[in-house]
Formats: sequence, C-alpha cells, structure tokens
Amino acid sequence: MSAAAARHPVYTGGSGALLDVAETIATEWAALGVHGSFLARNLDTGEQLGFDIDESTPLASVVKVPLALVVLDLIEQGELDPARPVTVDPRTSSVGPTGLAAFRYPATVAVADLLLLTLSVSDNAAADALLDLVPVADVDARLRAWGCDGIRMRHRMNHLYECAAGAAGNDFSLALELAVRDERTGRHTIETLDPAHANAGSAAALVGLLRRVWCDEIAGPRATAELRRLMGLQVFTQRLASDLRADSLRWSGKTGTFLHLRHEIGVLEADSGDRVAMAALTRADRSAGLAADIDLAIGVAGREAFEVLRG
Repeated sequence: MSAAAARHPVYTGGSGALLDVAETIATEWAALGVHGSFLARNLDTGEQLGFDIDESTPLASVVKVPLALVVLDLIEQGELDPARPVTVDPRTSSVGPTGLAAFRYPATVAVADLLLLTLSVSDNAAADALLDLVPVADVDARLRAWGCDGIRMRHRMNHLYECAAGAAGNDFSLALELAVRDERTGRHTIETLDPAHANAGSAAALVGLLRRVWCDEIAGPRATAELRRLMGLQVFTQRLASDLRADSLRWSGKTGTFLHLRHEIGVLEADSGDRVAMAALTRADRSAGLAADIDLAIGVAGREAFEVLRG
C-alpha cells in the first residue's frame, strides 16, 4: 500500500456540525487526489474545524508571511530602515514568474517595497533580497524566540528551484512527476519537498501565527498592522478567497505554489465582526501544472468553514 493510500485524516472540531464539515472537506479533497491539512478558527470564539492540523508540510511561498513579520519587527525596532535602497540584479537573483524575479535589468527598490512585492505578487527575488539583509538563520531564531515552534525557515526561496534542478535538470515537468511519485511513496527526491529539510509548518502553527498577528500578540503593533495591510493586497484570489467575494467581506492572505503544492493561509473579516483564520496546505497526486478544480475545492472549503464558524 502506498503512503498516500494509507492516510486516514485526524479530524478537529468541537461539535458534530464542525466535525461534519471537516470530514466533508477532507472527502472532497480526497476525491480530487488531494492530500493535506486544513484548519479554520474563529479568532473570537476559538471554535475551529479541520483535519491533520499538526502535520508538517513544505510551505513554498507561504513562508514569506513569517519572513515579512520578522523584517517588519526589525523596522519597528529601528534596526532596519524601510527606505534603505536595495539593488536586485536578475543575473544573480532568484527565479520566479512575478515582480523583480521576472525583470531583465537591475532595479533598486526600498526595503518597504520589497516587502510589498514579496506579499502582494509573491516575488521570490524580493524575498531573497530581504534574506540578504536578515539571514535565514536569524528569521528562524526569531520565530523560535516568539514561540512559533511549528514553523521552520531553513532556506532561501531560490533553493526550491535549485533542488528541483538538481533532481531533474532543467525539466520542470520531470520535477513535477518526481514530486507526485514521491508523494505516493513517501520518499523525497527533491530535498525542499521533505518537511525535515524544507521551510515547513503545520496548519495549526500557521493559524496560531495569524491569530497572534490579528490580535497584536506577537512582534510590535506597527509590525502586525503593516503585515495585515500587506496581506490584504495579495493579487492572487483563486483559492481560499474564490468563494468568499462580497463587499461585506475582507480577505487577507498569502498563497504558496510549487510543483504539486498548492497552499493558502489568511484571515477573513466580515462587517458583522466575524474573524476566521484559515490554513489550507495541499499536495496533489497528479502531474498537472494547472489544476483549477483543486483551487476551487480549496475555495469551497473556505466558504463551508466560514459559514459554520461565523457567529
């Protein structure tokens, strides 16, 4: 039996209705060949639902949220100037389809604007430029000091692509096939897909981080306020926010996508006062670069969770 076939979700929910929704979401994901974890929590009542919430998963670009919080806290403490200019050269910067990573010529950008690019369009080059100023080990140590033990930062964003290239050369389709094969066997040909070596975290740890950010219980208040603002500017809305679009709802999130990983974390705030933090971390059992049905299933999960958790 494969590692994927042997999985049985561990459900979280304080009542029958919450457990029913958690089981429905897990069943819908499994029907699409999706494995992973999900957690949604009402930030004011504490009610929550989900499954496999403590499972550690490679985070891809979701790790940019804790990275940004560390940088913003250093700015608030006066240890880093938000106006400091940083030159990013495409010849040596990180790979990626958006922002500075897609530039053809060197560009000079302020630290504060690197944060904007990192969170709004998930710019890998901007994120790694921040890591030139605040090294990976320092980010991870700050997370430890804050008690974020379920979230680990171990490498720069470009290391994702370096490890994929090391396993599959320049054939990204082959790298995707390897990721899917390894998902079935439980082995990891690509190091950055191994939770023991990747930037990794659990749904529980990520929702816990979001709760502390939204309740100003971590870092400084100006840092958390700015992180909330920047997450509200994310341009990618095809996952958790896709079925939650209304003038009375505000979504602040961050996606993460790499090979077969499709993630998103964020907080939904309603004019009614309801605030629900969510984390959806998924791994697809198929070799497809595009999977609109998986994105849609993540969105349905967000809507179902919000409807049962709202006051």
